[in-house]
Amino acid sequence: VKKETVDNPYGLEAMWRDGDWVTKGTAVIMVIMSMGSWYIIFTKLFEQQKILKSARGTAGFWEAGSIKKGIDTLEEGSAFRYMAEQGINASEHHEGTLVENIDLHTWISMSVQRAVGNITSRLQDGLAFLATVGSTAPFVGLFGTVWGIYHALTAIGLSGNASIEKVAGPVGE
Repeated sequence: VKKETVDNPYGLEAMWRDGDWVTKGTAVIMVIMSMGSWYIIFTKLFEQQKILKSARGTAGFWEAGSIKKGIDTLEEGSAFRYMAEQGINASEHHEGTLVENIDLHTWISMSVQRAVGNITSRLQDGLAFLATVGSTAPFVGLFGTVWGIYHALTAIGLSGNASIEKVAGPVGE
C-alpha cells in the first residue's frame, strides 16, 4: 500500500519556499521574538520558584536569637540572606563624615532598601522585552494580513479571475 502525499500549498514549508524577502524576514523576526519570550518566561518562572522556596525557609530567621544567627539559617545566595547581610554590613560600617550626619536606623534602612531595589531590578530583567513583544504582536499580525491581501489583489489583477485559490494562498501566508 503506497501512501499518497499531497503538498500543502498553504503550510509553513510552502510559505518559506514561495515567500518573498518580506515574508521570510517577518517569519525570522517572529521566531526570534518567540524564542526570546519563551526563554524569559521560563527564566522568570524558575526565579519565582526559587524566591518562593527561599521565602518558606525564613521562619528560622525570625525565631533565631540574634540577626547574625538568623542569617545563618537563611539559604546561601538567597535574596533574603542578601537583604539581611546588607543590613548587618550597614550597621557595622556606620562611619565617615557624611554617614555621621545620618542616624544608624536611617542608614540601615537605606541600605536594606537599596538591597530590595537591587533584587527587584533583577527580578524585572527581561520584562521590557516581553512588553515590547506583547505590544508589537498585534501590529505584526496586521502587517501580515495587509501583505497577504496585497499579494492576493495582485494575483487577482494579473489573472483577472477572483477565485478562492487566488485569495486563500496569499492571505494564508
